[in-house]
Amino acid sequence: QVQLVESGGGLVQAGGSVRLSCLVSGRTSSRYAMGWFRQAPGKERESVASISWSGGSQSYADSVKGRFTISRNSSKNTVYLQLNSLRTDDTAVYYCAADRSILSVAVNSALADWGQGTQVTVSS
Repeated sequence: QVQLVESGGGLVQAGGSVRLSCLVSGRTSSRYAMGWFRQAPGKERESVASISWSGGSQSYADSVKGRFTISRNSSKNTVYLQLNSLRTDDTAVYYCAADRSILSVAVNSALADWGQGTQVTVSS
């Protein structure tokens, strides 16, 4: 059974930083793309960042470019999201996703496994 468990969320002041982690278990290979999505109250879920199976390619939503950094440690089956210069509009539940296709370079949200989410709240 595939499981993704996020950690690291919490309450942070605007301008502050937080690092999210996502541990994947139950997969026989680590060669798949992973990503972070978020959903704010009353809004649709949106892609925040993704990283290819090799870690050599990353992509970001325009709203987080230059502030957030995605990385992975495949030996630990873990993906990270470093959130810097946080703003109040970054407040959301952040979800980790793992694509189901081997050698994928981006997450297909319709064909992925998901974590339960971790809340990030940015106060002004």
